[in-house]
Amino acid sequence: MRFILVDRVLELVPGARARAVKCVTLSEDYLADHFPGYAVMPGVLLIESLAQVGGLLAEVSAKKSDADAREGDLVRRAILAQVDRAKFERMVVPGDRVELVVTLEQSMEGAARVAGEATVDGERAARCNLTFALRAVPFERVHKERRALYEQWTRGLEGVELP
Repeated sequence: MRFILVDRVLELVPGARARAVKCVTLSEDYLADHFPGYAVMPGVLLIESLAQVGGLLAEVSAKKSDADAREGDLVRRAILAQVDRAKFERMVVPGDRVELVVTLEQSMEGAARVAGEATVDGERAARCNLTFALRAVPFERVHKERRALYEQWTRGLEGVELP
């Protein structure tokens, strides 16, 4: 099963931050078992939603380098490498509109680190630090699928150049 845990990107500032939204609905498959009669979005999927937005920010913030030239100008994709300091402060339940905010803390050659926070109605639900490896991916199918997803997420945003 594939989880796309972002509904819309509301703001995307390369090199700085991204803000997105995830609307949790009772029809999502994972809620049937987590927990029967008391549906709660699993914490790991809340972190994954932040990772999806963080990966987008890392990719649009990546700079062309000598390494890119050596790799034949292949597009670098963000691969989640580390999750640090994850904290859960509020349960997320069906009907919640989760705002996902990620801030680029460090961009290095081949890697990026973001701080992420998920809130519901202004109340923090989760926070974490995420580190991504930026790797050249030689498979066009990956790029095609990622571009289509990013175009869907960012529809209506002006001045955003997607990788």
